[in-house]
Amino acid sequence: MTKWAGLRVRKAFITGTAGFIGYHLAALLLRHGWQVAGYDGMTDYYDVALKRARHARLLQTPGFSATEAMLEDIPALDRAIDSFVPDVIIHLAAQAGVRYSLENPRSYIESNVVGTFNVMEAARRLGVQHLLMASTSSIYGANEDMPFAETDKADGQLTIYAATKKATESMGHAYAHLWNLPTTMFRFFTVYGTWGRPDLAYFKFVDAILNDRPIDIYNHGEMWRDFTCVDDLVEGIRLLIDAVPVRPGPGEAIPDGDSLSKDAPFRIVNIGNSDKVRLLDFVEAIEEVLGKTAVKNMMPMQKGDVPATWADASLLKRLTGYQPKTDIRDGMRAFVAWYRDYYGK
Repeated sequence: MTKWAGLRVRKAFITGTAGFIGYHLAALLLRHGWQVAGYDGMTDYYDVALKRARHARLLQTPGFSATEAMLEDIPALDRAIDSFVPDVIIHLAAQAGVRYSLENPRSYIESNVVGTFNVMEAARRLGVQHLLMASTSSIYGANEDMPFAETDKADGQLTIYAATKKATESMGHAYAHLWNLPTTMFRFFTVYGTWGRPDLAYFKFVDAILNDRPIDIYNHGEMWRDFTCVDDLVEGIRLLIDAVPVRPGPGEAIPDGDSLSKDAPFRIVNIGNSDKVRLLDFVEAIEEVLGKTAVKNMMPMQKGDVPATWADASLLKRLTGYQPKTDIRDGMRAFVAWYRDYYGK
C-alpha cells in the first residue's frame, strides 16, 4: 500500500461522472475530502435528464468541477486534465450495454478503444501516481469454471462490448510496461443501486412491475449473476486507489492468485459479491420489496449473453481488506425508495 504524505488535498480526475458508477464514486471521494474533476460526454444512450440530475447534485458539493465533452475530443480532454493536474485518473466513461453492442458496434470502438487511448495518453504525459480503469466481467466470455478469477485465461469474448474492454486491458498493460505507469483494471459484475441506469434489468423490472407491465426473463430464468451494490463497488474502487501496483523486480515471486504482471506495474481486480444469485430469486426479492408480483415473459437466451457470472473477489480483499457485503433485499429496498422519490411513483 502506498502511503500519501502530508495533508494536501488529493485530486482525482474521473471520467463518466454523470454516469451511474462515476456519480457514486465522485460523491464518495468528495465525502472523503478529495477534490474531484469530472468529465462526461452526456451521450443520449439513455435519459440525459437523469445524467444532468446526477451532475447537478455533485456540483452542489465544494470541491467538484465538471467538463462536458467527448473522450474523442482530444483538445477538450487534455485541457480538462492538464488544468486540474490530478494525482490519479479513474476512467469509468464508456459505451456500456452488452445488448446495444449488437445494434451499434462502431460506437464501442470509438468510445471504449479510442477514448480509453486518449485517457491513457494523458495519464502517461502527466505521470499520474495511479491510473485506474473500468473493465467488465463480460471479459470472461465463454469461460465455464466459476467463480471467475483474475488469473483465469480470458480470450473467448462473445460481444463487441467485451472485446473492446479486453482491448483496453491489453492497451493498459502495454502502457504500464512501456512507461512504468501504475495501472489497475477492475472487472465489474452485475451492478445495481440508486441513481442507476434505466437500461439495466433491475431498473426495468421495477419500472415495469410498478406500471403493471410484464417483464422479460431470459433463458427461462436459468440465469445466475453476481449482483453487486454500487455502494460496495465504489468503496472497493476507493480503497484500490492506494493499492498501487509495483513492477516486480527480476526473479521476484508473485503470490498465487495475484494478477500482478511480471512485466509491468499492472494488475486486474474483480469487484463482486463473491456469490451467485439466480435471476428468478432476484426478481422475487424485487417483488417482496414492491409488494407486487411480476407478470413474467419467459424468453430464450439472447445472442451474446451467458447463463452465469460469479466473481472470485479474494484478491480485492487481500489488497484492501474489503469485501462487498450488501444483501440484495437491502440494496433493492434502497433503490425502490430512490425510484419512487425520483419519479414520484
